[in-house]
Amino acid sequence: MEIAFAVRTGTVRAVDVVAEALERIERADPVLCAFTEVWAEEALRRAGEVDTLVEAGPSRSSGPFGGEGPGARAWLPLAGVPVAVKGRHGVRAAVPLLAAGGVALGATAVPGPGTAWQTWGLGARGRTVNPWRADRTPGGSSAGAAVAVAAGLVPLATGSDGAGSVRIPAAWCGVVGLKATNGLLPSRDRTGLAAPGVLARTAADAAAWWRAVSPPTTAAVVPPTTAADARPSLPRTAVWSPDLGFAGPDPEPVALARAAVDRLVDAGVVRLVRPSAPPLLLDPAPAWLALRDPGSAPAALAEAHLVRAENNRRLARLFAGAELLLTPTAPIAPHGHEGPGDVYSTALTWAFNVSGHPALSLPAGFGTDGCPAGLHLVAPHGREALLLTVAGAAERLSS
Repeated sequence: MEIAFAVRTGTVRAVDVVAEALERIERADPVLCAFTEVWAEEALRRAGEVDTLVEAGPSRSSGPFGGEGPGARAWLPLAGVPVAVKGRHGVRAAVPLLAAGGVALGATAVPGPGTAWQTWGLGARGRTVNPWRADRTPGGSSAGAAVAVAAGLVPLATGSDGAGSVRIPAAWCGVVGLKATNGLLPSRDRTGLAAPGVLARTAADAAAWWRAVSPPTTAAVVPPTTAADARPSLPRTAVWSPDLGFAGPDPEPVALARAAVDRLVDAGVVRLVRPSAPPLLLDPAPAWLALRDPGSAPAALAEAHLVRAENNRRLARLFAGAELLLTPTAPIAPHGHEGPGDVYSTALTWAFNVSGHPALSLPAGFGTDGCPAGLHLVAPHGREALLLTVAGAAERLSS
């Protein structure tokens, strides 16, 4: 990341970077309500420690990272990078980021007590608002995380995704949102449906997060952050589906996502292929709800496992002939703060919490309401690097 490179090379001090981020939060958060807590004193203290490590140099620092030679993880790869963590208990998920030199600034808003999980966030100063339109929700449950990144308060925010909780707010706030393969990273979710994720300004920033948190055997295949090195040499094969065979998305999110796909095709980033069978999945809603509910009846759980097994079979067949599955991220545009009504914003995302596939939401333009929409990229298990490579190539088309 640019910030980390500047701190490591002494161009800027981590303390100054963090102080500026805290000032941005102080100015903007009364309106956005992205944070529940801001840890200014602790953040500045931690930034001072990072500056001390930088002054000592990699050979004398006690950090867990080695030198910056080929194939090695960079020393303090997130040096001085301001990070927001999801919820007041989110510091545990951010430990690898802090070990890499990142600085936690505060806890971001999630839905408050009694608030339906699929709607909005509740910050310390009130309801979290979409930075593009204050009368619209940013999505949830990683609501404050998406808003903090979209508004430029921090470059990285941690999230967790149990049904689309990273990808939907990423789409509705116009940022990158990555959900990791379920089970690959630690999660507090007893059901196994939730996986850690990140919200970031760019695919390169999301890749920096992934290198910091991923297992060592996985980190080696993460794409480089430079534009030239990350460019895919050949188009990636992909299958497009507007609805996965069961959802009923509105026309505009579909049109925006499809236009984003067409741009990728025209640029040679992806190549659409016709699958041997249409990408028709069983609606995962009953299965997800049964798996999530500790009081589910045995019959409901048995049916959930049957749905999961059948969808896994269909996805395995699809990925045998293509590297990516592309859909809209959300079936609707951001709704108002009164709630989504009968429409589940998770309709196109939660199938991949049940199946465990990694998935990424990429900005796909703006609707007639002025709010962003997302293109949803799904890859085989363990292929986060592929998602990040394609996302990086897509960003360069719009730069």
